[in-house]
Amino acid sequence: MNAIMLVNENLSLQGLSKAESKQLQINCLTNYMKTQHLKEKTLNPYQLNPYYTIPHALFYDIKETRQLVDYLLIHSYEAMQSFISMYPARWILLKSFFRHTIYIEDDSRLADLS
Repeated sequence: MNAIMLVNENLSLQGLSKAESKQLQINCLTNYMKTQHLKEKTLNPYQLNPYYTIPHALFYDIKETRQLVDYLLIHSYEAMQSFISMYPARWILLKSFFRHTIYIEDDSRLADLS
């Protein structure tokens, strides 16, 4: 199974700085991938990081490659809330390229199993 991580680098979680929050998200997502035996999926060979920080860039890359990916991993709903509110149609289209969208720090009932 393959997965793509989406990290919000402009979010302050649990009173941490933005840089610390970004690292917290990356650590949690990476640990989740290891425990679930998921492999990182790279869509763009020129990608600098093994994760995305810009949902629009992820949408562009996945639309260009036309690949269906097993999992989209996000730290929490809070990490994507502003994007979802501002671009609801784009969010629905983005999720359609994934079998499952998982918010790993939220209650499992909130996980989007699309």
